[in-house]
Amino acid sequence: MAGETDLNTLLATLQPVAEETEYRFCSVSPERFSQLPVRSVKGFFREAEGVTVIISAQDAQIYGIPGEGPFACITCHVHSSLEAVGLTAAMSAALTGQGISANVVAGFYHDHVFVASADAQRAVQCLSQLSKS
Repeated sequence: MAGETDLNTLLATLQPVAEETEYRFCSVSPERFSQLPVRSVKGFFREAEGVTVIISAQDAQIYGIPGEGPFACITCHVHSSLEAVGLTAAMSAALTGQGISANVVAGFYHDHVFVASADAQRAVQCLSQLSKS
């Protein structure tokens, strides 16, 4: 099933929801990454300096992995196409206007916006308002 590409439709049906779990962004060696249980990893990206992993703050503590955070994950429940143009820019601009830093991760079905946990409710409100405008 192909995702939505029309920016107006995407914004009108954004449906942002914050998860309760707090996350950390961490950098680990490829060897350390291979030792982490798959269930602990929300997302990852291989970089020259190491593997960036997004894991729950609780798992970061359990496995002794330092990182940045805590972050809240806001999932936009509209099924966005990976070829959609402008959604990330529109969300980033709206959050920038509120002084909220955002790290956007595109999944196959949805976009996920990681914001500082302290900003989660304001970010959801901001994205909800964007959806209404």
